[in-house]
Parts: sequence; C-alpha cells; structure tokens
Amino acid sequence: MSSFKVNACVAQHIGDRQEQQDRAAIITSPRNPGAMLAIVADGMGGRTGGRLASDQVVSTAENLFKDMTDRDSTFRDMLLHLAAEAHTVIRLTAIAAEKEPHSTLCALIIKKNYAIWAHAGDSRLYFFRNRRLLHRTEDHTYAEQLRLEGRHEDADLAAGRYKNILVSALGINKKPRIVIGEENALREGDMFLLASDGLWAYFEDDELSEILYSEAPREASERLISLARERAEGRGDNLSVVIIRLDPQPRQVVRR
Repeated sequence: MSSFKVNACVAQHIGDRQEQQDRAAIITSPRNPGAMLAIVADGMGGRTGGRLASDQVVSTAENLFKDMTDRDSTFRDMLLHLAAEAHTVIRLTAIAAEKEPHSTLCALIIKKNYAIWAHAGDSRLYFFRNRRLLHRTEDHTYAEQLRLEGRHEDADLAAGRYKNILVSALGINKKPRIVIGEENALREGDMFLLASDGLWAYFEDDELSEILYSEAPREASERLISLARERAEGRGDNLSVVIIRLDPQPRQVVRR
C-alpha cells in the first residue's frame, strides 16, 4: 500500500479584527502511527463565544484523535463523534456566552493512500491533483441553500446581505449537517487546502491551484495570506489555512 511524505503547514492571521476566533491545527497520534488530522474551525458568536466555540472544536479533535487506535473505530466514526461532541459542548456553553456561539468544522484525516474529511459551515476543503480541482466542499450558507434550490436571484441577494448566515455549523440550535467525503487512492503530488472564509473569499480556484503548485506549502501559505490581506483593503476577517502536499518517500540508499 502506498504511503507518502507529508509536507504540511498551518498559517493564521488576525486580519482586521480585534480578536482571532479561528483555530487551525495539524494533529498526530502516538497510538495511530502514520495518521494525521488537519482541522480548521472558524468561531462566531460574540468576542468570547466565537473563540470558545473554535477552541472546543480543536480540543475535542485533539483528545479523540490522540487516543484513537486502529482497533477503536473507523475514521468516519471518529469524525462524526468529533462533530457531535463538540456541538453538544458548544451548546452547553451558550448560556454563559455573549451571543449564541457556533463554529465551522473542516477536518481531514490522511493515512497512507487514504483520505477522509468532514465539513459543516463555510470553511472550505479543496482537493487538487495535477493542478486540477477534484473536489471542493459546498458552503452551508443561506445563499448557497437558495442556489441549490434554483432560486438564483434570491441567492445573489442573500450573498450580499446575509453572506455570514450559516444553515449548518457546530453549536447552532438544531442538529448540524455533517458532510463526509473520502479518497481511497491518493497519489504523489496530491494537495489539500483547508481555509476559513477570511482567506478563500479572495481567490478563484485556478489561482489557488497556481499558487499551491508553484511554491512549497509554507511559502504558498504566506503568499495566500499576503494577497488576501491586500485584497481585503482593511476590512478583512480572521484568516486560517492548512496546506498539505503528498511528496514521494525519500529513496533509501543501500550501502554495500
């Protein structure tokens, strides 16, 4: 079974906000060698509520993933458990928060040649192969819901007035919709980008591909954040990004 050298980085910027309410992380597990979890959570709901919500998503992910072994459950079950547990805890903290706290979820697990991801809200996962976009998560926003229903004029109006209204997220007052995707045959050169809307809102898919494939993950993340900050013109949201590139394993030198 194929395996790769994972070249990855995490980058964040507070943007033009007073507080960083995004969280992003790459997590490994001593009990599950070779597996990694990447996550982006964009918290909302007041200055304290939003950060509490995204903190809870990442801390729940860390606790569950670090304790997970190959025998415990499937990665799919783990991601659904992560979403359910974080959603419940965020709901319990709503009583003390300034507003109703909630958070997006964009989580990706990679092990050997297998990838699986979970998504709720409007933080996005992009999956590229050979510079071509194979998959991009659909935003769980009111505007996107109208567009899927064929109400395109209403969707365009909602995208302007209600662009931040989410119809699914962790911590909202109904059960969130968690979308799962997977890839069973990863290849060398495959790339994943996880990003909050403070970053992806300023890029088309083709430009993201060009930047990701022209630079190493760290340099690409710096360029993406720099361009997003420039294009925000002083009105930018928090920015968070995780970039993952699957490189070939280094060839072992056989000494005689």
